[in-house]
Amino acid sequence: MPQWLFPVSALNQTPSFKTSAIPLGKELYDRARGVELLYRLGTSLALPSSAMFTAATWFHRFYMRYSMEDYHRQDVAASCIFLATKTEECGRKLKDVAKVFQMKITGVEADSIPTNSKEVEQRQTAILLTEEALLEALCFDFVVDSPHADLVDLFRARDEEPILQEYAWSFAHDSYRTPLCVLYPPRIIAAACYVLAQCIVEGPHSPSLDARISFPPPTATLPTPPSHKPASPDASRFAIEYFGFKDLELLAVADSLSIILEFYGAQYIQGSTDHLQPIMEISAPSHSPPRPQLYQPFSQFSGNLQGPAGIQQSQGRTPSSSHGGSTPLKTSSRTHLSL
Repeated sequence: MPQWLFPVSALNQTPSFKTSAIPLGKELYDRARGVELLYRLGTSLALPSSAMFTAATWFHRFYMRYSMEDYHRQDVAASCIFLATKTEECGRKLKDVAKVFQMKITGVEADSIPTNSKEVEQRQTAILLTEEALLEALCFDFVVDSPHADLVDLFRARDEEPILQEYAWSFAHDSYRTPLCVLYPPRIIAAACYVLAQCIVEGPHSPSLDARISFPPPTATLPTPPSHKPASPDASRFAIEYFGFKDLELLAVADSLSIILEFYGAQYIQGSTDHLQPIMEISAPSHSPPRPQLYQPFSQFSGNLQGPAGIQQSQGRTPSSSHGGSTPLKTSSRTHLSL
C-alpha cells in the first residue's frame, strides 16, 4: 500500500502535466469523468461494488504513471473494469464488457449492437491493448483496500441512524471520483466521509468540522470530583477517537475533507445542482495542510467536450451496496459528468 500513496504535491507532477502539459484542473475533471464511466460500466454489468471500487483505484494509480494524452480515460476505465472482473471473481466475457462499453459511449441500446460487430471488436482490441499498460503500471499488484470496510466497522461500533450511514456510504462512493485513494489510507477517507455525513445529518447548528476533528484537548491537571454517572463521550468526535488518530492523521482527515468539499464545489451551479447546497454550506477545516486549491469549476472545461455538453442532470446511479442502494445523493437529481 505505501508505494501507492503519494503526497498531494505529486498531483502537480503527474505524466499528464509533466509530459503533456495538461492542467491539473483539467486532469482531475477528466479523472472524474473516467470514474463516472467506470461506475456505469460496472453497474450495467451487474458487478459487485467491491469490483468497481477496485477498478476505480487502479484507474487513479494508472494515471500517476501514464499520461491522459497517451491513454484515453474511456479505454482505461473499461480495461480497469475488465481486469477487476477477473481478480474479484466476478468474471465477465471480454465481448460482453466491450458491448456495454460501446453502448455507453454511443448511447445506443445494447439490443441494437451485434456482439460480432466491427465496433465491438474494436472495443475489445482497445481494452486488451490498454490492459497491457495497466498491468505494467500496477506492477501486477492487485491488492486494494476500500474505505467502505472501515465504515462498516464504524457503523457496527455505534448504532447510527440509517440516514447517516447512507450519506457516509455515498460520500465514500464519490471519493473515488477524486484521487483520494492514492493520497490517503482507507481509514482516513472513511473517517472524513463519516464526519461529513454527521455534519450534514445534524444540520447547520451542529459542531463544525474543525470541532469534530480538532486535536484532543490537553489532559486536565486538577482532579475532578468523583461521579457515579457513566462517561458521556462526544459523539461528534466518535470516528476520530475510534481510530485513535494522532496529529498527522488528523491533518490527513482535514485535507481529505477539504478535497471532498472542493470536488462538490467544482460541480455546484446555483439552480441546477441545489441538492449540493447543504454541502456547500459546510466550511472546510481551517487547520488542513496549506496547499493551492485542487479543483476548478467543472463548467470551465465542459465547453471542450464532444457529445452532450458539459455537466448534465441525470438519474444515473452509483454502485449499490448492502448499506442502501439509494443514498440521498443518488436519489436526488445529482450532477453527473458527460463521459
